[in-house]
Amino acid sequence: MTTEALLAYAHFLAILTMTVFLASEAALCRKEWMNAAVVERLARVDMIYGISAIAVLLTGVARTWWGMKGTGWYWGQPLLHAKVTLFVVIGLISIGPTVRFLRWRRQLRASGTLPSETEIRNTRRLVMIEAHLLALIPLLAVFLARGG
Repeated sequence: MTTEALLAYAHFLAILTMTVFLASEAALCRKEWMNAAVVERLARVDMIYGISAIAVLLTGVARTWWGMKGTGWYWGQPLLHAKVTLFVVIGLISIGPTVRFLRWRRQLRASGTLPSETEIRNTRRLVMIEAHLLALIPLLAVFLARGG
């Protein structure tokens, strides 16, 4: 029982961390606010977002291995597969903003150049898509927790 509670806590903490840093990316990635400090901050925020996403994945897998319901129950549930698939889709989408944030920082450090309005808008759109897709995962989790 204690293991289950600690695994759930670690998973929820990772989810909350990931959500906070994804929301921070969405808030910072605006043309009105873009300056050198924001470019640097976006790269750091995205790194923490990525680390927390890995923590979400690892703690989620740990719950399936060491949780009370066991791997047979979890991996036999279509809703778990839907959650994991959605998580992977979000991860694939996040590659674009990550590459752009790193490129923006490299350009800023090399020439002092800030990203264009179009780059910022397109990158923010991807971050917002990630955020909206992420909001669907708890819905699947609620149904999964109730047995499908």
